[in-house]
Amino acid sequence: MDAQPTYNDTVVRQFTIMTVVWGIVGMLVGVIIAAQMIWPALNFETAWLTFGRLRPLHTNAVIFAFGGSVLFAASYYIVQRTCQAPLFGGPLIAFTFWGWQLVIVLAAITLPLGLTSSKEYAELEWPIDILITLVWVSYAIVFFGTIVKRRQKHIYVANWFFGAYIITIAVLHIGNSAALPVSMTKSYSAYPGAIDAMVQWWYGHNAVGFFLTAAFLGIMYYVIPKQAGRPVFSYRLSVVHFWALVSIYMWAGPHHLLYTSLPNWTQSIGMVFSLILLAPSWGGMINGIMTLSGAWHKLRTDPVLRFLIVSLSFYGMSTFEGPMMSVKTVNALSHYTDWTIGHVHSGALGWVGLITIGTVYALLPRLFGKPQMYSNKLVEVHFWMATIGVVLYIASMWIAGIMQGLMWRAVNDDGTLTYSFVQSLEAMYPFYTVRLLGGVLYLSGMFVMAYNVWKTVAGVKPSPVPVPQAA
Repeated sequence: MDAQPTYNDTVVRQFTIMTVVWGIVGMLVGVIIAAQMIWPALNFETAWLTFGRLRPLHTNAVIFAFGGSVLFAASYYIVQRTCQAPLFGGPLIAFTFWGWQLVIVLAAITLPLGLTSSKEYAELEWPIDILITLVWVSYAIVFFGTIVKRRQKHIYVANWFFGAYIITIAVLHIGNSAALPVSMTKSYSAYPGAIDAMVQWWYGHNAVGFFLTAAFLGIMYYVIPKQAGRPVFSYRLSVVHFWALVSIYMWAGPHHLLYTSLPNWTQSIGMVFSLILLAPSWGGMINGIMTLSGAWHKLRTDPVLRFLIVSLSFYGMSTFEGPMMSVKTVNALSHYTDWTIGHVHSGALGWVGLITIGTVYALLPRLFGKPQMYSNKLVEVHFWMATIGVVLYIASMWIAGIMQGLMWRAVNDDGTLTYSFVQSLEAMYPFYTVRLLGGVLYLSGMFVMAYNVWKTVAGVKPSPVPVPQAA
């Protein structure tokens, strides 16, 4: 008689641990460059420590290393449980882990050296792009192969979100990375001028839309009901949310290029679809938060659930602010200011960061056979450090950004500018200091998390989890 199959949680554990490691690395670089905005001498007159070199390292580490690792971990964990089947793919499973870590290490080497394609969120040069493609195709084979061999007939909505994000990111990455290599470390985009910009922000905004939104909503639809011990508030709404989101998000990219050389009609389409996007986004937020109906008292005693619910609040805030900033009259004030930085970090630290942290806290004890984290008190401390850090960061950037926009637009009666650029920069300094304080607080919370994780898993030999027998 064959041995009972077990879930493949080894790769889930590996990605979960690396989520914490890369979170500290990415946020540490972010704190360094935030400090450089106050004290420029902190680049030590070293090319590879300059803001321009470290900034893409920060964004890649936080999005693709920290965020990417938890997406691999959670999607692999969730697809096995909801399909009641172990992962498909054999050696491809381990390749997705080691291949993704290699991509991250290569990014950490090449970006500070200035080897970059100069495309936002797609800075890595063509040999690394090819490796990303190989890892991603392997990921798709593992994920969809598991769906195909499922023993549960129904495909849970979380897997629809994961499936959409895997397919869309593949299309975006291959489309935007089309380039003519001229050496092993240099290539030029296949697209000319304004077309290159439009393709880039079709990629850039949908990387936000699918990598940082749809995929994390897939996590939300599994982890929040599981942690709350409640069914999702409305399964019908979750399906409507999915189809509305994936249908509309693709068209919103041009709102990054308002008041540029992009054709006006293209800019307007981006604005209109951004405004429409508010409806499904808030539908998803409401669905997640209302899952706690009848269980609100759990927020008093479960800090993990608090991370997850507050992350949804930031999701709602960010998805209101984004469409608002895409309106041309608002964008005329916000464009190129620190208001945009505040908006990005409301989503990155508030939505993605908090749900990632909550997910790690929710999954880690289960993955290592523990009833809970080593210290629930430390989870509580981390929650307040992270939440206060986010608020300090985004509030300071909102104020700084609106002030910037107003100062840049101010004119005297004779038509000359009221303020010089240097004067606007001087006005930003107090807010840059508050931003740094918020970033340091958020990063410090990650070190608290690392200690808690270490104490939870130290000396533990996880037991295999059997796959439930078919009814």
